[in-house]
Amino acid sequence: MKKTHIVLLAGFLVLALFGVGGILLWYALSQPMYQPGMVRAMTSLAPPAQAAGEDMWAVEPGIRLYHFSQGAGRNVLVVHGGPGFPIHGPLPGFEPLASRYQFHFYDQRGCGRSTRPIDRFQSSNFYENVKTLDKALGLGAQVADIERIRRILGDDQLIIVGHSFGAFLATLYAAEFPERVKAMILVGPADLLLFPPSTDFFAEIRALLPESRRAAYADFLKRYMEFGDIFTKSDEQLRALSTEFMKYYAEASQAKKAPVPPESLFGDNGGWMPFGMYLSMGRRHDYRQAVRAVQAPVLVVHGENDLQPEPSSRSVASAFARSQVAVMRNTGHFPFYDQAAEFAAVAGKFLDELPK
Repeated sequence: MKKTHIVLLAGFLVLALFGVGGILLWYALSQPMYQPGMVRAMTSLAPPAQAAGEDMWAVEPGIRLYHFSQGAGRNVLVVHGGPGFPIHGPLPGFEPLASRYQFHFYDQRGCGRSTRPIDRFQSSNFYENVKTLDKALGLGAQVADIERIRRILGDDQLIIVGHSFGAFLATLYAAEFPERVKAMILVGPADLLLFPPSTDFFAEIRALLPESRRAAYADFLKRYMEFGDIFTKSDEQLRALSTEFMKYYAEASQAKKAPVPPESLFGDNGGWMPFGMYLSMGRRHDYRQAVRAVQAPVLVVHGENDLQPEPSSRSVASAFARSQVAVMRNTGHFPFYDQAAEFAAVAGKFLDELPK
């Protein structure tokens, strides 16, 4: 059966089962709720006044982001990955640069010690819940927070280090505000500018697990990917799912001789927050054209033992007008953790060459 026939058949089945409202919902959820340019058009980007000396940034009424810094000197904003796994302390790979740069870390909204605006949903209206979740914790909300942080720091342009899914967020910010980005370092960037991606990340993990763990992993994926009843769950229940995923991820990484930092460094993950961003992306999108407007220099750092293959990192780099790729040997997804000196040399060379 041709692909177009399958799509039409699926549409007719949804129409028969759920009526016109059902097929509209099916269509709406297949489209990305976030599009580059949406944040730039917002009129509520000015952050509230900041209380002096606090370790919380107020980014909008009711939303506060925990933050800390490492080093002193030129500001660099670090956008953590996961999605939803904040960084709990200074990173070894940044320590050799700490005399020249001040690295600002923050817990993204919905995870860590930052505000978690949603615990449970009371409504049974699926689409209204999706819109509520997207507004509170979706891609647009996270990108808007980066712009608010820039204003709080008082920098005309940001230097950004984005890790994993955080590199994806940093890229979307740059697409929205290209004139506000001085440079970016993207470490193990999630290959999500085009979706569905060319590489099945979850299949990569499965292939590295021992046979005895694959049935349990398949059961986990079924529970993790089942969005039909997601709005019956709590933030805590969804946090448990993400924590469970990290166990499989760590096993697969160890099989490739790629160390994963302890939970004491990356933990206290988000519940609703990752799923808010997943739903923001929809089932199909292509953000690559928007990224072409970014003229800032971009360094993509790839660890040769990363579960994401090198072509995926190079695909991210190719979306930018000015990019270079550094492949680091004997490391995986966290080169700033297990190859600190080499990472500092690679990142430091790039940063030191930036115009003042």
